Amino acid sequence: MSRNPPSRPTREDFRQALNDMGTYIDVSIDDLMEITTMAERHARQRETEAYRIDTLMSQPVVTVHPETSLAEAAHEMVTRRISGLPVVDADGRLVGVLTEADLLRALGVPSHHPTHNLWQTLEAMFAHTLRPQPPEGSVAALMVTDIVTVSPDQTLHEALDLMKKHRIKRLIAVNEQRQPVGMITRSDLVRVFFDRIRGHSE
Repeated sequence: MSRNPPSRPTREDFRQALNDMGTYIDVSIDDLMEITTMAERHARQRETEAYRIDTLMSQPVVTVHPETSLAEAAHEMVTRRISGLPVVDADGRLVGVLTEADLLRALGVPSHHPTHNLWQTLEAMFAHTLRPQPPEGSVAALMVTDIVTVSPDQTLHEALDLMKKHRIKRLIAVNEQRQPVGMITRSDLVRVFFDRIRGHSE
């Protein structure tokens, strides 16, 4: 059975609470109501800050440069078990992103088709060739430059909205100099979801 959220205390509730205490307190009902409002605001703020991007993102960030070879980028993804690489310039500023889907397309594998589920995509990958050859060229040839980013002080809910709006699986967190400082993916959000379930069950 679902529970309705508790009602916000009324002025009469505060009056009754003061009567229940059976003692004199040098504070008015208005003061109590204002204190409660402020406490609730601080509680909401604390909860929001607990789900800021900088508390959820993976760091440090593995990056590559536009001139990095695709074979080296693929090696980084495999050895580090990541599915996306931010691409930075000589000053460390974000200029693009390379994903595993980009690399698969370069190999001619029809991955991540809109009508495919995960298993259809995997079947297409392994049916494509038994001996895939490393992709040729540099990261610059495949990287996407239209990048959706977030600030580390934004919240989980803002990240969700951005992922949903742009239909993407990951967001790169950047600082004021547009340097990558973290990455947040759908897997990170799923982890937060299960952490919350576990927290409620304890």
